[in-house]
Amino acid sequence: MSSPSHRWIKVTLGDVTVNDGVKRGPWGGAIKKAFFVETGYKVYEQSNVIRNDFSRGSYFVSEEKYDELKGFSVEHGDVLVTAAGTIGRVAVVPDDASPGIFNQALIRLRPDLKKVHLPFFVAHLRRMFGQAEQDKLTQGSALQNLMAIGTLRDLPFDLPPLSEQRRIADILDKSDVIRRKRKQAIDLTEELLRSAFLEMVGPQAGGYSGWPEATFESLAAPAPGTMRTGPFGSDLRHSEFVDEGVAVLGIDNAVRNSFAWDERRYITPEKYERLKRYTVRPRDVIVTIMGTTGRSAVVPKDIPLAITSKHLATITLNKALVEPEFVAQAIHRHPAVLAQIQQANRGAIMSGLNLGLIKSLMVRLPPLQTQRRFAAITMQVRTLASRLENARMGAEELFDSLIQRAFRGELTNSSPQPSRGKLRS
Repeated sequence: MSSPSHRWIKVTLGDVTVNDGVKRGPWGGAIKKAFFVETGYKVYEQSNVIRNDFSRGSYFVSEEKYDELKGFSVEHGDVLVTAAGTIGRVAVVPDDASPGIFNQALIRLRPDLKKVHLPFFVAHLRRMFGQAEQDKLTQGSALQNLMAIGTLRDLPFDLPPLSEQRRIADILDKSDVIRRKRKQAIDLTEELLRSAFLEMVGPQAGGYSGWPEATFESLAAPAPGTMRTGPFGSDLRHSEFVDEGVAVLGIDNAVRNSFAWDERRYITPEKYERLKRYTVRPRDVIVTIMGTTGRSAVVPKDIPLAITSKHLATITLNKALVEPEFVAQAIHRHPAVLAQIQQANRGAIMSGLNLGLIKSLMVRLPPLQTQRRFAAITMQVRTLASRLENARMGAEELFDSLIQRAFRGELTNSSPQPSRGKLRS
């Protein structure tokens, strides 16, 4: 049996953080859109943590507001956890992060580095907030929220000696290299598509300046209702969704800028008969116009009978003029199209899209054969990305398994002990 000095002890999350080291972002009217300015101190939000990217973000507050909310500032080495919606994602604030504050959708954890090794602390949190544990750590129904801060501080935290923490973190980091490389490979496929768009059908293509200009409305199929939005108001309520029937497409189907089945929603055939004018056709282009706006995708050829929700605009195109994949990617990639959207939203805190704006967007139209070659390349790249994603998920499962083994004591010469312990400062 290991000597007592090498045994794990059971402490709490509060025991391994500094004073005021577990804190949720400010609620209510402390951070409102009215306080945002064009430049200043950054407001960090869920997307920074989910993507582990602290360079992105478009919300800022003034120095005066920052000083008022300085208790919610972030420091290099702080750990942020998503606490609403997509919960339990963890990221460390990097050394090059700009000064700023975090919003109410995040919890800031400030570890006591005299007691806990930062990489071990992060790995432990990812295990604690993993899918298997979320039912114990969350409350709420429509929107799951991480539990109250006081309860969070009291969560059990298995703690080995610092030397063991470093050894475990080193083993996990070597395994994580595989996971990171898989993700980098997937990111490179997206960069490849972006480059292909610009060089084949975008402004870097040869002959671009000679291509004719066309509005999106002029590229729609010549029939009524070929540019439309989903049912509004009381036409379709969330309470009317059922377990099977006619599918309802929403933001999640286009949010990745390629079509994906995530959450499944259905309405009854009887309800569909009243909403059939919102039917989605194979190879339609769908565009997000609420929530996360400006994402777009091509509906697959094998789409089952489906309609769209109010969060999407749908375009049925004249395929004798244009390839759907070109239009879908132009909406979120083409510099000229993005500039028009930005111009239309000048002065707005959050950019928005509506059907009228989408109809008016103008784009230079490449030769149809060139568009089709680009669409073929897109399909090849996405097939590769799908294979890489499957490999990444395998690496994720392997890494998660390794984390579970680590916290069962299977990667060390000692195991977590049932007795509680107190840490010295």
